[in-house]
Amino acid sequence: MSAFDVINPATEQVVASVEGLEVDSTDEAVARAKQASESWRRVAPGDRSRLLRRFADRVDSDIENLARLEVANSGHTIGNARWEAGNVRDVIAYYSAAPERLIGQQIPVADGLDVTFHEPLGVVGTIVPWNFPMPIASWSLAPALAAGNAVVLKPAELTPLTAMRLAELALEAGIPEHVFQVLPGKGSIVGQRLVDHPDVAKIVFTGSTEVGRQIMAGCAAQVKAVTLELGGKSANVIFADADIEAAAATAPYAVFDNAGQDCCARSRILVEQSAYEAFMAEFEVAVKKVVVADPADETSEMGPLISASHREVVASFLPEGSPIAFRGSAPEGPGFWFAPTVVTPESSVHRLMQEEIFGPIAAVMSFATEEEAVRLANDSHFGLSGSIWTRDLGRAIRVSRAIESGNLSVNSHSSVRYWTPFGGFKLSGLGRELGPDAPFAFTETKNVFFSTKE
Repeated sequence: MSAFDVINPATEQVVASVEGLEVDSTDEAVARAKQASESWRRVAPGDRSRLLRRFADRVDSDIENLARLEVANSGHTIGNARWEAGNVRDVIAYYSAAPERLIGQQIPVADGLDVTFHEPLGVVGTIVPWNFPMPIASWSLAPALAAGNAVVLKPAELTPLTAMRLAELALEAGIPEHVFQVLPGKGSIVGQRLVDHPDVAKIVFTGSTEVGRQIMAGCAAQVKAVTLELGGKSANVIFADADIEAAAATAPYAVFDNAGQDCCARSRILVEQSAYEAFMAEFEVAVKKVVVADPADETSEMGPLISASHREVVASFLPEGSPIAFRGSAPEGPGFWFAPTVVTPESSVHRLMQEEIFGPIAAVMSFATEEEAVRLANDSHFGLSGSIWTRDLGRAIRVSRAIESGNLSVNSHSSVRYWTPFGGFKLSGLGRELGPDAPFAFTETKNVFFSTKE
């Protein structure tokens, strides 16, 4: 094993040193998970539910500690981190009801009885990104455990601390040893081994489209099931008949929340021409009000970027001469800070309109007609999220059906609720997470025919 340092992105100080696994230790963890899965799948549904409820209770009792860990590890604002820890609790509690509801079918047939069963896959490997380490971990581990699988979770190398704490809480709650394991280490070692390992039945990956392609190819070699939640370049479409004041006031938080490090960020803002000037005036005021400060401060609304290298990537999108309209503020001194920035590219093919920046940069363009708004919104390789602002119900329905995206909000910026499905179109991914059907994605459907002939 090789140790790596975990850095606080707001102070650039070392928070912890973590031992990373190698291939052999990853194999050992998978072997333990496979053995544990055999007994976990036989736990009575009611007992499995009870253990998951206890797990949710343990998370609830540790919310402040988990939140403080995330502030130090990921630079999330304390308000966001508390919400994220609460989301983990709620997701586990929601899926604690699933073991008793994994209901099959009885299908009418001649001369017998035909029924279906939902059998657990065995060992599920989940690879979690650094932008939302806690909630994204729970989105796969909770339904997978509920369905009777063991889970081996590889956190991002930059942000392993809350996942490691969740594994401790699971044991405290009585989840049997090795049913849920966290495997810190490099993606090229631990993550790749989970993809290649024949005893890992499914991979759930959230991250970049480039890495998602590689994981999908690796899983294809074994015909291994995969769920991918990848990049985004979501549109925020604002029609002139909308509440422009509300649209402008909320738009900064739809892009700059978590410093723009969000696949669902509405980073392309499309405004109808007749409302463009009014929107931009209100938007500038709103952007400059965003409080960018020490994420541990209760008033902070945006923290730093995750690392120095990522800050360089974000800055590379704004070379000299970039069409910057206005900027907010950010602290000086230690920390990977980047001020909220609004740009106005002239063309929809500009890289600021096409590429996922994963930072606090919003691009604004105008449109003339509903048809052009839809065309611009769909002028992307991605299709994860988006918003539509209008008071016209018919238009809201037409445009929401026409935009190629997995998750849309009308007159709001809501993207993810754990009781509704989440996932993307096009290069934004494959499959769906969350919602009532998520546990079924961690099972195989088995059909059994019982002959009644004498």
